[in-house]
Amino acid sequence: MPPEYSRHYGCVLIWPHRRDSWQYGAYAARKAFAELIGIISESEKVVVCARYEDYDSARKTLPDNVRVVEMSSDDSWARDVAPTLVTNGKTIRGIDWGFNAWGGLFDGLYFPWDKDNKIARKLCDLLDIDTYDKRDFILEGGSIHTDGEGTILTTEECLLGKGRNPHMTKAEIEIMLCRCLGAKKVIWLRRGIYNDETNGHIDNICAFTSPAEVVLAWTDNKKDPQYEISAECLEILQGSTDAQGRKIKVHKLPLPDPIHITEEECMGLDDMDGEPTRTPGERLAASYVNFYISNRAVIVPQFGDKNDSTAIDILKPLFPDRKVIGLQNSRNILIGGGNIHCITQQIPFFKQEELT
Repeated sequence: MPPEYSRHYGCVLIWPHRRDSWQYGAYAARKAFAELIGIISESEKVVVCARYEDYDSARKTLPDNVRVVEMSSDDSWARDVAPTLVTNGKTIRGIDWGFNAWGGLFDGLYFPWDKDNKIARKLCDLLDIDTYDKRDFILEGGSIHTDGEGTILTTEECLLGKGRNPHMTKAEIEIMLCRCLGAKKVIWLRRGIYNDETNGHIDNICAFTSPAEVVLAWTDNKKDPQYEISAECLEILQGSTDAQGRKIKVHKLPLPDPIHITEEECMGLDDMDGEPTRTPGERLAASYVNFYISNRAVIVPQFGDKNDSTAIDILKPLFPDRKVIGLQNSRNILIGGGNIHCITQQIPFFKQEELT
């Protein structure tokens, strides 16, 4: 699995539609998606999957250079339902992990999830690439990060949760990750962002920016429950080496002040099975780590917070060959449960003519 900061062929997203995830018919979310897609499409191909009933909306809204394809889905989290693409330098193949809506019947977020569980294979068919069938192993793309040089980052909170693969030990899961992703070492952080409904996905708290360098979501507020979590992560990272034996350099990326969903935003969300999906005052899992690295840009969530510009300033020297851009409409993605990285999945580059 190549790192996200390596060259891409393109990127996949799913046009938002689920009314209990995206407020007021997903109109605000679609505006944010469209702005993000426009930025990404400036330097790599973009494929957007849209339901039959949303195809015209997506096609009319998005730039002509974006490919829109009809594909059914349960929600819009491409990072977690699209295939993880691996390469040997000559070709790419897709891993079709099992998906159960972040915990299945134990603590999953919705049911059914069968449409989402078919997307990885459908995208591999669309791209005309071979598929590794790993549906017997539950994994979301947001739960893993790689440096492309043998090291995987993940969290125990997620991959050792009872809703994923309870029949497997930590050692067995680690072997599975290394075999499937071409890795040699897994660094396990214990927990992710506080109140993250994905059970602590790694892509919301820690990400590789280059080999042996990461950014870590951070707060100096010792009264915030996130402080203990981030401090624990920092201790683990500083005490670890990567697969090449290098010490890991950690850059602290400050979190925005806690963001809570408003009553008005909740009113815009449909109930699910007669129950509200969010309640006013609920803390949302906001983090600047949830950025996407395109070929020529790093697109970073923005929340109207004092740390918006600070996060961009910290990331700029870490990506000297890319423009670091803030996405101002990120709150409208956050309400759905994730952010920029969660709704994108990169397609690594190998031979462009083989994917045209």
